[in-house]
Amino acid sequence: MKVSNDDLIKLYGNMWLIRMFEQRAADLFAKGVLPGFIHLGVGQEAFMAGTHYSIKPGDSIGTSHREHGLLLLLGITPGALMAELYGKATGSNKGKGGSMHACLPEKGALGCNGILGSAQTIINGYGFAHKVRKTGNIAVTIFGDGAANRGDVHEGMNLASVMNLPVVFIIVDNGYGISMSSKNSSVVTDLSARAAGYGMPGVTADGNDVLAVIEATSEAFKRAREGGGPSVVEFKTYRHRGHFEGDPTPYRSKEELEMWMKKDPILRLEKILLDRNVINEKQMKDIKAEQLAIVDDAQKFAEVSPYPEGPEGYGDVFYKYEGRD
Repeated sequence: MKVSNDDLIKLYGNMWLIRMFEQRAADLFAKGVLPGFIHLGVGQEAFMAGTHYSIKPGDSIGTSHREHGLLLLLGITPGALMAELYGKATGSNKGKGGSMHACLPEKGALGCNGILGSAQTIINGYGFAHKVRKTGNIAVTIFGDGAANRGDVHEGMNLASVMNLPVVFIIVDNGYGISMSSKNSSVVTDLSARAAGYGMPGVTADGNDVLAVIEATSEAFKRAREGGGPSVVEFKTYRHRGHFEGDPTPYRSKEELEMWMKKDPILRLEKILLDRNVINEKQMKDIKAEQLAIVDDAQKFAEVSPYPEGPEGYGDVFYKYEGRD
């Protein structure tokens, strides 16, 4: 799939926005500013930006707990998402979803389900709705190599295949399910090979190459839109940080991290931009500065925003039953 120079520049900006937003979140969490837990996808920007490239209005996208970047691209503003991480009333979900459950359903951003593997069954409901309505839209579910071993995931794949649903299962294999190496949790090198068991196509691509991501997702999305049914797309990538913020990562070596840092997805896109004379280094610095300013503004917005107070603090939390006793 040919990607225009203008789109390459936009992808570059999107990847820097994701990187800077998450790096800022890491810094704020370390300072004790952000409450709760947070999982970051620093190093996985190419898969997020590339996947978003072929998404259309009306599609349903179920992210995992590590895709703040994809939520940004789907339509949650940086200020609203940062405020959500702060637990503020101006957040995308009034500060009550936090990092794990931020979402914006009207933009197709379904967010994350806290139960590992269950989202891969729920996504079929969205796929079925798109099929019945004949909208040409698709449902996409994103999960990691750890979740790929859950029984729920295989149940979801089987049902999607049996019902020929417009669903795409995206496996983000970043090498570890928490601290368990994917090499030790599966004898299958490419998890996409499991798709054959359900009669659907499966492909594995370089998740640190945004153009490879676009190629793989565009084909799978097109197939689903045209009634070809579900498929599995796996991206090999790597998270630069631990499973969660504060994770000391004793399960991986310094050499392994250094090897993957050399495959940084942003650096790889920069090489493409320079080799093709799309933009120069000065323009790259300007784009980076623009995204940094956006993140600065998002933080300022979150800092001055109020916390939910009074009755609002209890809204959306408890359900009041008003039926018959």
